[in-house]
Amino acid sequence: MLKSIGTLVSAGLITIIGFSFVSPEEDTNMTGLDFNPVSAAEFLSDPAVHYKTYCAGCHGEKMDMFVDRQWKHGNTKEDIFKSVKFGHENEGMPAFGASLSDKEINALANYILEGIKHVDKYTDNEKPVSDLFKTAEMNIRLELVAEGMDIPWAMAFLPGQEMLVTDRNGKFYRVKSDKTLQSISGAPEALSRGQGGLMDVILDPDFVQNKRIYLSYSKFKNEGAAVLATTAIMQAKLEGNALTEQKDIFVAEPWSRTQHHYGSRMQFGKDGYLYFSVGERGNEKVNPQEIKGNDLGKVHRIKSDGSIPADNPFLKTPGAEASIYNYGHRNPQGMTIHPETGKIWTNEHGPRGGDEINIEEPGKNYGWPVITYGINYNGKPISNLTAKPGMVQPVHYWIPSIGPSGLAFVTGDKYKNWKGNLLSGSLRFKFLQRSVLKGNKVVKEEILFKNIGRVRDVRMSPDGFIYISVESPGRVYRLVPVDK
Repeated sequence: MLKSIGTLVSAGLITIIGFSFVSPEEDTNMTGLDFNPVSAAEFLSDPAVHYKTYCAGCHGEKMDMFVDRQWKHGNTKEDIFKSVKFGHENEGMPAFGASLSDKEINALANYILEGIKHVDKYTDNEKPVSDLFKTAEMNIRLELVAEGMDIPWAMAFLPGQEMLVTDRNGKFYRVKSDKTLQSISGAPEALSRGQGGLMDVILDPDFVQNKRIYLSYSKFKNEGAAVLATTAIMQAKLEGNALTEQKDIFVAEPWSRTQHHYGSRMQFGKDGYLYFSVGERGNEKVNPQEIKGNDLGKVHRIKSDGSIPADNPFLKTPGAEASIYNYGHRNPQGMTIHPETGKIWTNEHGPRGGDEINIEEPGKNYGWPVITYGINYNGKPISNLTAKPGMVQPVHYWIPSIGPSGLAFVTGDKYKNWKGNLLSGSLRFKFLQRSVLKGNKVVKEEILFKNIGRVRDVRMSPDGFIYISVESPGRVYRLVPVDK
């Protein structure tokens, strides 16, 4: 667990003379009168400092990332104490009983247990017993709008109280006002494997006149014995219960054999251009940081016909993909527009820890995988950096990972005290996350409808209600405020 402490205790004592241990989100201006350096004794007695100094190199900078794992040797205080004191030599875990006192090991064990409690608050499996839920601000009834789907990946609202719903298995539905499902023909043939399939759907801003919609999906082709796939955007015309005039206006390069991290969320901006995410397809060592000949791990911006806006940030960069708006992303699966500023906001999946909320700015590098607040699924760090000059810090990050999918700002007056809040679906813990913002900072969060199902999408409808879609069984709910 800890780095070899025989040399690091003395190194740590030397280090504190010239350096202070401050996390990237803390104030790094140390020149004020209130700054008081800690003594060596105080330094060595602080379990948080012990963790950062001796554990973080192997287990990640954030202790919450470390504890979000399967514990091979047990996670009680006694188990942790034994692991630290006696080690597990055959697995590369040294013993520290000769270097740390029992009191210090106990303090470190208590510190880790606090992190385990933080993770555990997400993980109980108690199922809802009613469609009525009490929240901090109001009571909400979940009204069933549609069912009979598998993974309803996205929703779009039609005139006349109807809606479109994509099912990741490739089926495409109109939900009629009487809550029945009507199949729509002509959807693209998608590779419904892994995380792929038929994904997002949005309407053209001029839908009433032109009847155009846009679908994102996992496009595939055969190359010898291999099946390759990529993220594609199709434009089509909705005529009755059929799509016509289908054409792909974007196909991401390069294609990949992997079947995950497609991204695929779309949003029209106030500028009339189409913004969308493309995941890095699991190849984080190459794709997210490469802008030349590489569309993966990016947010893109195009015109509705697939052509490129004249002010795209990399349009004049030799070799760069002209559609790229920014880069350094892992797998953004939520995208929305701020109702006041018009900025595009996203949420995206980190690895184990480090899911993010971001504001998408032109030409910026969002850091993956050079900087991250997450660790790998095997418990090993991906990077020792959470911040680096020239790379954008997230507005907010989650530890542990909630698996965010879908994103919406609350607008209108139907939801008292929620106006301006940001809603994210949680796939991992099966709830809706409400984030309270002050400016661009998350100042409070509330878990809503815990264990309702993997929340895949959340949208504000033109009727002023919030809708969510959940998976397996696939259902769509309307959030109806109820007087207390």
